[in-house]
Amino acid sequence: MTDLRVEPATADRFDDVAALLNPRGRDQACWCLHWRQPSGLPLGRREDHLRELCGRAPAPGLLAYLDEPGPDEPGRDGPSAREGTPVGWVGCAPRTGALSLQRSRVLPRGDPGEWPTSWVVMCFVVRPGYRRRGVARALLRGAVEYARSQGGRVIEGFPVEPEPGRRVPVSAAFVGTVPLFESVGFDRVGDTAATSGRLPRWVLRRELTDS
Repeated sequence: MTDLRVEPATADRFDDVAALLNPRGRDQACWCLHWRQPSGLPLGRREDHLRELCGRAPAPGLLAYLDEPGPDEPGRDGPSAREGTPVGWVGCAPRTGALSLQRSRVLPRGDPGEWPTSWVVMCFVVRPGYRRRGVARALLRGAVEYARSQGGRVIEGFPVEPEPGRRVPVSAAFVGTVPLFESVGFDRVGDTAATSGRLPRWVLRRELTDS
């Protein structure tokens, strides 16, 4: 799919963030806060907290838009209404913003001195009907460039290793897959004690000081 545009999830695009992360308006929605939710944040405050993050720099993630007329959705206005249909999300941030990752026992914490310039890819969401069309790859490429533009020196992800000949279930693929990351220039640098859908997760890394 070549007609995709990837943009930072800024405050004026929050309606599109909500459409992707909580399309059914569920009270239990994660809002991509698993790694960055402050201690004690009430369940009902998750949406407001992510909205606040979208008003800061760097943005808490990126949105993929397909260049086609967007749906006629009441209340959808601002720049995002002119950018086409929102079809995907990737959450990403420096490790300084990934609070639970800093304490993880199953994923590498990294050197605290490098947290401000060490970025992590948290999760992917691709709208049903647009999967397996290159949306996640476009988002991952966008995350690389966005992290670089914000002073990042390295970006890592912790994707799953697919079983040979089998597709990864959507419920496990939200962290990405090893082949996806390798297709965007990431190198496998180590294993982890973490799993997703009982599939092993690996550390994939790309240096951002390359050309």
